[in-house]
Amino acid sequence: MSAVIAIYHIVINTYRREMTLPIESCDQLYRYIARVIGNSQSTLYAINGIENHIHMLVNLHPSVRLSDLVRDIKLSTSQWIKQNRDTFPQFKGWGKEYGAFTYALRDKEMVANYIKNQRIHHQRETFEDEYRKHLKNAGIEWNSYRLT
Repeated sequence: MSAVIAIYHIVINTYRREMTLPIESCDQLYRYIARVIGNSQSTLYAINGIENHIHMLVNLHPSVRLSDLVRDIKLSTSQWIKQNRDTFPQFKGWGKEYGAFTYALRDKEMVANYIKNQRIHHQRETFEDEYRKHLKNAGIEWNSYRLT
């Protein structure tokens, strides 16, 4: 039997990073995303964010491609949000790109705690600055198209 651990810290921003995810409604969105991830046979360890982006810590099932999971999350949540337009009246969609950074199992709790503290973290740092740091730590050069 194969044994695979593929832990990803996934970051998805709203279209043009606009503040269109009301904090008071995000728990509903996060529960929906948890079901999407569970339906892919993957495991969600943590999810949180602010009005213009979300972070997820996911153990990706070996039969699932990362790009397919992110596509499914974006498509299904966009449809779900349209059905709940009164809860997310400003939402225009997700950004074109996304970030996904791998972590070792030993780093799971550290990253999960980072994600759980997003709202506190963003009282002192913008999403753009945060994302630049993630890219730099991953050895990826910054380019503004990464946040379209």
